[in-house]
Amino acid sequence: MQKLSLLANVLKSNGIVLRQSLTPCTRVVARSFATGEEGGEGRKEEAPPVDPFLQNQSRGSIYAKLTGIGKNTLKTDIIHFLEGCHLTTEDVRVEYNRTFASLSMILRFPSRSVFQNAIRSTTRKGRLYKLEEVDRGQWDIQTSYDGQSVLLSGIPRNALAEDVERFLCGCDYDASSLQMFVRGGFPEPIRMATVRFPSQIDATNAIRMKNRGFILNNLVTMKLLQ
Repeated sequence: MQKLSLLANVLKSNGIVLRQSLTPCTRVVARSFATGEEGGEGRKEEAPPVDPFLQNQSRGSIYAKLTGIGKNTLKTDIIHFLEGCHLTTEDVRVEYNRTFASLSMILRFPSRSVFQNAIRSTTRKGRLYKLEEVDRGQWDIQTSYDGQSVLLSGIPRNALAEDVERFLCGCDYDASSLQMFVRGGFPEPIRMATVRFPSQIDATNAIRMKNRGFILNNLVTMKLLQ
């Protein structure tokens, strides 16, 4: 009995020692795993910040109307005026009336932040221009002539397409694009025509050579359409 009691005491003592030696390790390992899980959860919650520029880009283009322009204002004039707003000639369309007088320009900005910069720039420079946001429909209805079309005004009422083509002899243009029409004017209606050229250089060369020439004894003026 004494031997059994002694053995039991030894085993009991060893068991206590074993638990005391393992328990701290177990706590350390458990704490390590717990810390790792908490750290992992923390890293998942901390998402990287979104680039504001990319965030704005995802929202699409912003369209705006610029009023206060003159009859001779060019697209490049507005691009230089709004320098730093990332505009190209493809982002600017001119709004014309029925007699092709310039009314305004419709602009396309790559993001809302750039549009807001343009507003601040317009206000800061103190020009007579007014810039306001419009919907995309205002952009879509404007024809972009890209500086490759020319307007001819003052064509005689009795002139034929052949007369206009004879007037443009020596110029490189697309004869199939010739369109003739009449617009109200004072003291009498004005006959006009539009014709398209292969490039802006060809169009400007035609104006340089033919502007203020004559068709059937009528003085004809030419204007580049943007």
